Amino acid sequence: MIAPAAIAEVHDHLPTISEIIETMTFRAGYNTTLVIAGTLLLGVAAGVIGVFALLRKRSLMTDALSHATLPGIAIAFIAASTLGYNGRSLPVLLVGATVSGVLGVVCIQAILRHTRLREDAAIGIVLSVFFGAGVVGLSYIQRNHSAGAAGVNGFIYGQAATMRPSDVALMGGIALIAILSSLLLLKEFSLVCFNDAFARVDGWPVTVIDLLMMGLVVLVTVAGLQAVGLILVVALLIIPPVAARFWTNRLWLLVLLAGAIGGLSGYFGSVVSALLPRQPAGAVIVLSCGVVFSISMVAAPARGVVATSIRRLRLRLRIAGDHLLEAAHEERAPVISRETIVALSRVRGWPAPFRSLMVFLLRRGGLIAKAANEGLRLTEAGVERGARVSRNHALWEQYLVSYADIAPSHVDWSVDQVEHVLSDELIRDLERRLAERAVALPQEPAS
Repeated sequence: MIAPAAIAEVHDHLPTISEIIETMTFRAGYNTTLVIAGTLLLGVAAGVIGVFALLRKRSLMTDALSHATLPGIAIAFIAASTLGYNGRSLPVLLVGATVSGVLGVVCIQAILRHTRLREDAAIGIVLSVFFGAGVVGLSYIQRNHSAGAAGVNGFIYGQAATMRPSDVALMGGIALIAILSSLLLLKEFSLVCFNDAFARVDGWPVTVIDLLMMGLVVLVTVAGLQAVGLILVVALLIIPPVAARFWTNRLWLLVLLAGAIGGLSGYFGSVVSALLPRQPAGAVIVLSCGVVFSISMVAAPARGVVATSIRRLRLRLRIAGDHLLEAAHEERAPVISRETIVALSRVRGWPAPFRSLMVFLLRRGGLIAKAANEGLRLTEAGVERGARVSRNHALWEQYLVSYADIAPSHVDWSVDQVEHVLSDELIRDLERRLAERAVALPQEPAS
């Protein structure tokens, strides 16, 4: 094999099927296996802890925390080198990052307590000042410690390929502590996240629980510095919980899904980075998170964009169909001509495709049938539905006029939005209240 004459001639090659299988099954080499295992554990821990940061509305706090670790890394390197120790020792740098990150959180809380600044302003101040101080520290290290400063800059963007077994063990230990603590304190964390005022009144140590929660965020942030870097580690704490939130409303399932999404993102990101060697692992891991988030946002069955759009379209079609049946009932016309439908479409703003779909659904639901001269004939069910919607309209209109003191000329639009969603129980309550005021009730539709 002839070596390339210049670095510009080096090109990524598409991996073979056997290379993909070997990498995904942890058989692509010792260092690759370490990186994949470490980032998988980190993703799980970040997803689990990120749930509580999201529910506590501390997502921006994690961003400030990650940036606040940079001056601690620089100071720890300088102090260790000055004292004759190895300045690039990962435990030493992580201790410095932890102290600096905690100091950044304390500064944010101090600004909020002693000034009138809002949280976003306090976070912006601390984030920019600490990050600027870290950049200055790194510049000083490069000028004065150039011989031993290699690799320190890797904490900004991450340098997963340089992981050693001890680094992965440390990362795995931190991840395990974070996961176990979250599971053991799930009840306390959920109470503080959802109703901290009640927890404080009920005698729970909200401040201590809050500090424990932020301490776990610090641990995960510090653990992820080498893998994805301080700029991108916040993505691992935010994106997996947000993606999981599209799929469930239950807290325990949200925690499990967020951990699974974070772990899969770390796993697939490291696999892709290993198969395409010139692609940085941290950035690819975050892109993997973004892919999962995009899929969740679009395809989630309850909260996804597609499901939400379908529900809204179905509601609009049902309301439009009710308007058509109501108009036919009020005109006492069992057959609706095509001209009437077109005229009503202009008034209601129904496009032709929407109108055609509405008519199709009404016919499929047995509310209308095709009549002569391209008209539509209301079935017995359609006549009953039109009468019921018209009666709901009158009931709600009389209620607003009688109880809300709204002029009859001002209630039609709001009534038009509500008449389709009145339940039987609410209708009975409206009838009772109107009867108490001796208001004449509309006639019941014939069944």
